[in-house]
Amino acid sequence: MKKAIEKIIPRPLRPGMVGDGFRVYNMIPGAGISQQRISPFLMLDFNAEYDFGPSDHLRGVDVHPHKGFETVTIAYKGSVAHHDSTGNSGVINPGDVQWMTAGAGILHKEYHEQEFSKKGGPFEMVQLWVNLPKKDKSTPANYQPITAQQMGKVTLPDKAGIVNVIAGDFNNIKGPAKTFTAINLFDIKLNENGETNFTVPAHHNTALLVINGNVHINGEQADEHSFVLFGNTGEDIHIKASTNAVVLLLSGEPINEPIASYGPFVMNTQQEIMEAIQEFQSGKYGVLN
Repeated sequence: MKKAIEKIIPRPLRPGMVGDGFRVYNMIPGAGISQQRISPFLMLDFNAEYDFGPSDHLRGVDVHPHKGFETVTIAYKGSVAHHDSTGNSGVINPGDVQWMTAGAGILHKEYHEQEFSKKGGPFEMVQLWVNLPKKDKSTPANYQPITAQQMGKVTLPDKAGIVNVIAGDFNNIKGPAKTFTAINLFDIKLNENGETNFTVPAHHNTALLVINGNVHINGEQADEHSFVLFGNTGEDIHIKASTNAVVLLLSGEPINEPIASYGPFVMNTQQEIMEAIQEFQSGKYGVLN
């Protein structure tokens, strides 16, 4: 049975800035989709392709805390460097993913990688926030660097395209990301007229972002930069590209728990939010310059 499409939402008219390095369209919850409706996903910021130009200044977001969830940064064009207060650092290049578990608390900063910043060029990224269940919100902070070479790879028949499986299972090919709840995250690249079929569980909250190109999804047209929200009936998804296209499919088992959020903290109650702020102010999340 086809997975029902609940609505197709065009890209917001105007982007916002996160720091001075990320020019983003907020799709979750900015498209009117509540965090409970799309649980376990809390936020999706889409930096549609944009040329920042060369700069000696490293554009980005300075030191900030996180607690109670995970951040997933997917690089399509351009390079991002990061550091955190547990000592992790690295660079994600096109095709790579940075999967960071904030858990019990962490300080973090991310910015345009130095050589990319000096040269400038097209920059295209997605950052997704994934909630943690209550029992895992105090898990130690952790970082999973996932390179393009480590992805689960599916070459589609008839030269239709390829699928990079970041997390979950695409037609029995598994992704490398370790997740706390059941999540599928597929980076799907289709050639013109290429198509693919796959299934996701009916009860999963499921959405799709059209990053480049135009596609038909279960017979309905979705234009470039649109956001497709599926209903919770049916399992089958068919995508056919009208042009060369890139789409990001996310589905996950809902976490049926209260959500209390304040800026970079996501907990279950307002009392826990206050405690998280106090922990940050007291230096419990470590030091990062």
